[in-house]
Amino acid sequence: MCKKLIALALTVMMLLTVGCGGEDSSEQTKKNAANSLVIYTSMKESLIGGIVAGFKAKYPDIDVDYQSAGAGKIMAKLDAERQSGQILADIIWTSEVPDFYQMKQEGLLEPFTPAAINDLLNPFEDYDGSFTAARLGTLGIVINTDTIKTPPTTWEDIATKPEYKNAFGIADPALSGTAYMSVALLEKQFGWDYLVRLHDNGAIKSKGSGRVIEDTANGTLKACLGVDYITASRIDKNDPVAMVYPPELIMVPSPIAIFRQAQHMDAAKKFVDYIMTREAQQKVADAGTVPVRRDVTMPEKYNLPDPETALNHGIKISYTEILPHKDETIKKFSDLFK
Repeated sequence: MCKKLIALALTVMMLLTVGCGGEDSSEQTKKNAANSLVIYTSMKESLIGGIVAGFKAKYPDIDVDYQSAGAGKIMAKLDAERQSGQILADIIWTSEVPDFYQMKQEGLLEPFTPAAINDLLNPFEDYDGSFTAARLGTLGIVINTDTIKTPPTTWEDIATKPEYKNAFGIADPALSGTAYMSVALLEKQFGWDYLVRLHDNGAIKSKGSGRVIEDTANGTLKACLGVDYITASRIDKNDPVAMVYPPELIMVPSPIAIFRQAQHMDAAKKFVDYIMTREAQQKVADAGTVPVRRDVTMPEKYNLPDPETALNHGIKISYTEILPHKDETIKKFSDLFK
């Protein structure tokens, strides 16, 4: 009888502890969710990983979950989530600028102006805080230095010279935001006939921005249209690649934005503010791409243009004008490079 009374007393004490001594599991779950952050990005691990690590060092109580994929796949995922009634991400960061104008038109983005806005180089003349450039990405001609001894000096070289016949790669613009923007910029500067000349010289459509540089590094291709920081990651591995920039500079801003439905709005604003700090923008430069701040040290080994040059000498284009033609451009490219 005594043992039964003791067991009963212990049970009552446990119940009181759960009921009065703290949060139940559902309250703890809500608390954990409030300190989370979900990011959808097309940035590769070599870039997003360092940014997130720096943010977590500053805000150790905020859990960060980032999902990286090509811009096309990210937009398809967002479309599916919208149809289900809930966008799961708080932040989107890609390089397909027209997508941001489309999301802005559809009322999906929460206007937010970073605290450091006056220290930033802004490529958007119609800036209203709906999205902010987090880097000024550049693309150039990536060559395999084992097979190409005399680097090209113009975009026309790769469309006409025999050494690039059946040996130049370009990422599929249906999958890669940077690839789509580069195709749009090349068309703007040289006309669609330039893409036709590339095709006629045997240019090859690749599966993605990382794959096309990998194929250049391993010698499958002699050269490709490549993204700066993905090329830099190969340079860091001592792969035989180098980046060449013709005079007509391809600069593709990478906007970052917060979703209006963000479940973790405060954490999202902290992240956008952080990515614009000198500390984070130094990480951007160290990863091998162009920051949006002037007060950052540029590493010499990647041969990057400085931020002012990237902004002022990049091929100019109206993002709102190319937005209605995005699907048409991708279809034309796909039909050409079957």
